[in-house]
Amino acid sequence: MSDQMKNVVSGVLFGTGLWVALIITMRYSLKVLLSYHGWMFAEHGKMSRATKIWMGMVKVFSGRKPLLYSFQTSLPRLPVPAVKDTVNRYLESVRPLMKEDDFRRMTELAEDFAVNLGPRLQWYLKLKSWWATNYVSDWWEEYVYLRGRGPLMVNSNYYAMILLLGSTIPLCSAQWERMFNTSRIPGEETDTIQHIRDSKHIVVYHRGRYFKVWLYHDGRLLWPREIEQQIQRILDDPSEPQAGEAKLAALTAGERVPWARCRQAYFARGKNKQSLDAVEKAAFFVTLDETEQGYRREDPVTSMDSYAKSLLHGSCFDRWVLSACLDDGAADDRRKQDGSCSVRTAVACLRPEPVVAARQSISGGTLFSLTLCCTKNGALLQGLVPPASMANVRGMPAYVMATDSFQLGYAEDGHCKGDTNPNIPYPTRLQWEIPEECQEVIEMSLNTANLLADDVDFHSFPFNAFGKSAIKRCRTSPDAFVQLALQLAHYKDMGKFCLTYEASMTRLFREGRTETVRSCTMESCSFVLAMMDPHTTVEQKRKLFKLASEKHQLLYRLAMTGAGIDRHLFCLYVVSKYLAVDSPFLKEVLSEPWRLSTSQTPHQQVELFHLERNPEYVSSGGGFGPVADDGYGVSYIIVGDKLINFHISSKFSCPETDSHRFGQHLREALVDILRLISLTSNSKK
Repeated sequence: MSDQMKNVVSGVLFGTGLWVALIITMRYSLKVLLSYHGWMFAEHGKMSRATKIWMGMVKVFSGRKPLLYSFQTSLPRLPVPAVKDTVNRYLESVRPLMKEDDFRRMTELAEDFAVNLGPRLQWYLKLKSWWATNYVSDWWEEYVYLRGRGPLMVNSNYYAMILLLGSTIPLCSAQWERMFNTSRIPGEETDTIQHIRDSKHIVVYHRGRYFKVWLYHDGRLLWPREIEQQIQRILDDPSEPQAGEAKLAALTAGERVPWARCRQAYFARGKNKQSLDAVEKAAFFVTLDETEQGYRREDPVTSMDSYAKSLLHGSCFDRWVLSACLDDGAADDRRKQDGSCSVRTAVACLRPEPVVAARQSISGGTLFSLTLCCTKNGALLQGLVPPASMANVRGMPAYVMATDSFQLGYAEDGHCKGDTNPNIPYPTRLQWEIPEECQEVIEMSLNTANLLADDVDFHSFPFNAFGKSAIKRCRTSPDAFVQLALQLAHYKDMGKFCLTYEASMTRLFREGRTETVRSCTMESCSFVLAMMDPHTTVEQKRKLFKLASEKHQLLYRLAMTGAGIDRHLFCLYVVSKYLAVDSPFLKEVLSEPWRLSTSQTPHQQVELFHLERNPEYVSSGGGFGPVADDGYGVSYIIVGDKLINFHISSKFSCPETDSHRFGQHLREALVDILRLISLTSNSKK
């Protein structure tokens, strides 16, 4: 080798090594920067010089145009809290809910655990945190979701109706990978996740029939007008369902074990296997719903309640149930009554841009699949299938709807813009051979699903007396305000306090999911009791409100930064099961029911349109079923400055709960609290 060649090779090797070293240095520098969470605890509206410098350095090391997964390897790992800290926070959270003797007994159990068994379990958990990317995520997915043998419908699924949020802080995007091309496969003991790298078709359900629709032609994704053409061909198809086909999806809505056995016995070979593979390996599932849903001005209460129930469970056989339901409520008045034009927005989801644009979602569920339903009057009901939390897909529906309405648009005749293509093959009708024995299992699963669906008492309503702007003028957190209103409403409704769950996220960490904020605190209970006492002065109530609000914000920040209570205790319990040791403390903690389960839906993830100027695209938020049979599930979305939408669920079978009654108490609580803090705020002026 000549000297010149040696110099070239040396230069290339040196340059490559320098480049690799620079990338590694920047990656680990960013990881160190993202491990800092002091900005989270800063006073609202104020930013220290250190935080400003930190944000500037994060932007520098993040690059100009980061992609969806650019930050994955730079995100810090979820820290394992100290056992004593978690135990102390737990005892503080249950103090207002227990009688003196019960609390003394629980304190003894907790202190014994923190000194004896806890450190041993913690050692194994620390060991796992060193080699696993996240010490919670895999166990949470397996034991909380995949091993559940009950119906997913209502118990695990949720729905939502358009949302958006923007942030300069990178969040984990790991769950996006399973948004499409993913199915939850039933098993007798546990379900499994099937994810394929790419899928070029969807499956459409219409009037009891299943169709396979290819989304690519001549090496490209179909244009909106071509998608409309394919959907119209399905709508015009006069064929009837095959024996057992119409209600086949009821198998996915019932108990998991019958579905697993039925799948193995009747869908493991032949044409049934081919058709089932088409469904489970589709990019996503589409239902053309024959019902009409949406808000009706002449009957707002009943129409919204019906809309919510349709989103949650439909007819129990017209959704391929995997776990959740979202809705895009905005429907263009130029769409056909059969909903054919609106389906084109579903296929727009296949493009990569929606996922990238919505990468800063604030929640952290695991995505298993996507189901999209179009009602007869053109409303879109989108279902995402994670476990129970509000998944990190919320920017996608808004992105799709905004793209559909503000960029793609429609022709004057109401059709999608563009031309039809007669060379595109017709949708393929899936073929089934479903024996009578299998049809009996289908009917059994449908009966189970119907009983569950009929028991759900849903109440969805918009609260427009005031919104975020009025709350912020009183210098308080809107989320803390609503959570305290929920505590007051629950006390008015039930006459007692209860263990309260508010979903938070841990996506500041790699593969972060969710954490629990225990919203019922000593401070919130003191405030509620003061509000119910006519002898307590306004000044005393105001001070108690401030303390309760600040406490809630602190708990939320602790949960987001890895110092929550429940995921740590859950993982310690899993370790104890692996080691075959019994912990009375952990067993009792994990058996406590969440009689008030709450979640806030973030209202904006990507700035695609102005909410005030386009009120027809305002989201109604989302909802879910109650976690406890004798409790409530409450979801809310703070939309713009003048609207808060609520979704309340309970069960008719419980004589103590009533969703509409709780809704009335909630309205009263919101007004009472704002009147209290507004009075104080005005008196200072």
